[in-house]
Amino acid sequence: MNEHFQPRLPPGQQLAAPNKWPLIGERGPRPSSDPWTLTISGLVDLPTTFSLDQLCKLPQTERVLDIHCVTRWSQYDMRFSGVLLSDLLNSVGVSTEARFISFVSRSTRNHSSSLDLNDALSFETLIALDFNGQPLSVEHGGPIRNIVPGRYFYKSVKWLEAIELLSIDRLGFWEAESGYHNHADPWQEERYMAPAIDRRLAAELIAKRDFSGLDLRSIDCSLRELPGLNARGSALRDANFRDANLANSDFSEANLSNAHFQGANLQGAKFVGTDLEGANMSGANLCGADLTGAFLTGTTFGESGKLPQIDSTTIIPENILAPLTPDQLQLVKDLLAGFA
Repeated sequence: MNEHFQPRLPPGQQLAAPNKWPLIGERGPRPSSDPWTLTISGLVDLPTTFSLDQLCKLPQTERVLDIHCVTRWSQYDMRFSGVLLSDLLNSVGVSTEARFISFVSRSTRNHSSSLDLNDALSFETLIALDFNGQPLSVEHGGPIRNIVPGRYFYKSVKWLEAIELLSIDRLGFWEAESGYHNHADPWQEERYMAPAIDRRLAAELIAKRDFSGLDLRSIDCSLRELPGLNARGSALRDANFRDANLANSDFSEANLSNAHFQGANLQGAKFVGTDLEGANMSGANLCGADLTGAFLTGTTFGESGKLPQIDSTTIIPENILAPLTPDQLQLVKDLLAGFA
C-alpha cells in the first residue's frame, strides 16, 4: 500500500444523501439594514472594504470540493465559485508580521474562526459567492462565505463580513466556546481540544449522578454505573458513555454532539429535544428510550454489524429521521419496521 495514500472519506465520517447539503447551526445572519460588505483589516498595507458588487466583479474561481462536517457527515463534489483569498490579500498587501487570519461572521453570536495564514493560502481558501452556479443561499452562509478545503467545515464561516490579519492567533467562537479543535484536520479526527474538566471534578460529578446544566465536554463515563443520571440541559459534546449503564437517564435538551454511546444501556432514557448530531448509538440498548424532537444529523445507529436494540416501546418519530445519512436511515427504518 502507498504510505502516502489518503482516503477520500476521513475516519468517522458518513456520506450524506446525494445532492444533499445538511443545515447545521443558525439559519440566518444577524439582522441588519446595512448593505453587505467585506472588510479586510489588521496587518495589511491597505485596509479595504469591498462591496458585494465589487467582489462579484473581481476574477472568479470555481472549485469542486469535498466538505466534511465535524458532526460526521461529508459530501463530495460541492461546486463553489468566488474570489480566491490569495487574490484579495494580494490586492491589499499583507505585512510580514502577519501569521494568522481570522474570518468574522455577521451572526447573532459573532461567530469567527482563525487559521494559520500559510495554511489558509496553501489550502486555496475561497471567498465563495455562488454554489452550483447560483448565489449562495442565506441558510448556507450567503451572500459571502469562506470555504476552507481540507479542514472540518466549522472553519468555513457563514455570512462572512470581515477578515483580519493577526500576528497572534485568536480562537474563534466554536474553538473558544465549544472546544472544537483549532487545527481541525478531519483525517486526524481533530474534532475537540482537551476535556473541559479535570478527573477529580469529573469523579465528584459522576458520584452525584447530576450533570444538569453543566458543560462537561469530553467527560469519560465509559463502563460506569449511572442509572437515572440527570443530564438535562447539559453540554456533553464528545462525552464517552461507551458500555455505561444509563437506564432511565434524562438527557433532554442536552447537547450530545459526537457523544459515544456504543454498547451503552439506554433503556428508558429520555433524549427529548436533544442534540445528537454525530453521536454514536451502535450496539446500545434503546428499548423504551424516547428520542422525540432529537436532532440526528450524522448520528450513527449501527457500524461494524453492531446494531442497537429497539423494541415497540422505543420512541423514534419518523419526522426526525430525515437528517440521517442514507445507510443509517435505512437501518433505523428496518429496525422500526419490525414493530410496526
